[in-house]
Amino acid sequence: MEIELRKKLAVRIRKLREKYKYTQWELSDLSGVDYKHIQLLEGKKHCDVKLGTLAKLAKAFKINLSKLLDFK
Repeated sequence: MEIELRKKLAVRIRKLREKYKYTQWELSDLSGVDYKHIQLLEGKKHCDVKLGTLAKLAKAFKINLSKLLDFK
């Protein structure tokens, strides 16, 4: 992933998590994504992410994957 896209994804996940009032721990429990991985996804040190992980996060937010990736 390009660095700019990673930054947008980090911001999008953090904003959705805050909108739904989930802690990182709660999002981890709901999505099945490891807590440390969520920290990395939201952090300044960006990591690669698999499509399956994004699908799990979208499901936890009760949105479809395309909405999760809507960076408008």
